[in-house]
Amino acid sequence: MRLRLTAMGALPALIASLLVLLPAPPATAEPAAPAPGFHISGQKLLDANGNPFVMRGTSHPHVWYQGETGSYAEIAGLGANTVRVVLGSGQRWGPSPAADVANVISLCKANRLVCVLEAHDTTGYGEDAAAATLDQAVTYWNSIRDVLIGQEAFVLINIGNEPIGNTNPGQWTTATANAVQRMRTLGFEHTLVVDAPNWGQDWSNTMRDNAQTVWNADGQRNTLFSVHMYQVYGTAATITSYFDAFAKAGLPLIVGEFGHEHQGQNVDEDTIMAEAQTRGIGWVAWSYSGNTEPYLDQTVAFNPAQLTPWGQRVFTGPNGVSETSRCATVFTGCGPGGTAPAAPTGLAVTGATSSSVSLSWTGSAAATQYQVHRAAGACTAQSAFSQVASTAGLTFTNTGLAANTSYCYRVTASNAAGTSAPSGTVTGTTTGGGDPGNGCSVVPTVQSRWDSGYVVQPVAVTNTRTSAISGWRVTFTLPAGHTIAGSWNASLSGTSGTITATNVPHNGNLPVGGKTSFGFQVNKPSGNSQSPSGFSCTAS
Repeated sequence: MRLRLTAMGALPALIASLLVLLPAPPATAEPAAPAPGFHISGQKLLDANGNPFVMRGTSHPHVWYQGETGSYAEIAGLGANTVRVVLGSGQRWGPSPAADVANVISLCKANRLVCVLEAHDTTGYGEDAAAATLDQAVTYWNSIRDVLIGQEAFVLINIGNEPIGNTNPGQWTTATANAVQRMRTLGFEHTLVVDAPNWGQDWSNTMRDNAQTVWNADGQRNTLFSVHMYQVYGTAATITSYFDAFAKAGLPLIVGEFGHEHQGQNVDEDTIMAEAQTRGIGWVAWSYSGNTEPYLDQTVAFNPAQLTPWGQRVFTGPNGVSETSRCATVFTGCGPGGTAPAAPTGLAVTGATSSSVSLSWTGSAAATQYQVHRAAGACTAQSAFSQVASTAGLTFTNTGLAANTSYCYRVTASNAAGTSAPSGTVTGTTTGGGDPGNGCSVVPTVQSRWDSGYVVQPVAVTNTRTSAISGWRVTFTLPAGHTIAGSWNASLSGTSGTITATNVPHNGNLPVGGKTSFGFQVNKPSGNSQSPSGFSCTAS
């Protein structure tokens, strides 16, 4: 992922050129023997058992959030079969040490996730002066060679993320071919993933038009091409024509990154996902959490129970992970065929507080995960659900809810063969209301987080009295070393320790049940993952 797409003045003509298909490729010899792990057959990626494997997953920003190792189980719990792991090769981030990478691989394997390991330092080479070369990336892979050799059935190596920017994208062909050849010379037999230039988007068609050269450079014929689809791919025509070009060339392609928007411009994610499903093309959506662009976060603060709208689209939407993901058959319990579990039964509300609803249900035979879905309001035939959690257990407590409010729930069950129909529905209603002493409730959300800070937004304030209020005051405590960097829609006292936020003139008057919100940004010590606590609200 990269935040820039420059040279936009020439973009319309270049996008139009995407509609031109490649000529049919010349016949090329197949390798003498298949690779010992993942390998390519035609346009298909096959696992070590020779079964087709179609990636469905997300990226994890590991090099920047090394403490978030619980994310691998969470990503698997959401149904993904693949995780693309961001590593550093030492020029800009890291280097990610061998022991760390070995631990990541073990976590992937324990959770039946295929690991796509990528070196991120190459991002935008030729345009970004700090970027590493592909040759430097290969040197990094060789430095951790001992933990990679022997993992060919579980690990793919994405040599370098978005390795060329928009300056001289034509250098991509030679640089990529040389990197592939050097990896083979060093003894790597993994499926190698190569990203396109133009910050991954290939609007110059350099990868599209020269993929055959790179393919021919790999004596093992085990290279997988990866395009990153952001604002260049805002229409169905540009997406389908790019897919058509690789289909005509007979070369394997994945969408190694994509979003639903980028830099204020639309991305046609519906066509990307639908066409990928029809054609058997793998995809890895960007990204699980921690973005500098919060609209691309799939979860709030690495919490799988708080899927963002983008996360809901990726994991539970049409042609998303829940509908289309199947795990690699190299993992125990994953095989071709099989039967999806039956729908869970006996869904019931077992308790409620002013901010939570607790559920239980009867499990389904052969289920390995359960997905909890929630809709606003009491259950009706028109209830619109989104997934709020995934768990291996038979209970779940949904926290952070508004007081005196009804929610509708249902549960599905899944295993390697698929996902069940939904259970029956049940309405859960939080307690509260009346005229409690404080007169208002507060629910904070950590919207995004990075190594040196985070944003809390929205901090939702609700009038819980039986009459209107004319003002409110929220108090909370920052962890030691955390300081306020800025705020909006509230006046904050102090910058550290216990903070008091009071309404501003335009959002103090709230009718019965009325809601408003404010937000703030915090600076924090590197590596510290704590969040503010002790939120309370008092109305006036």
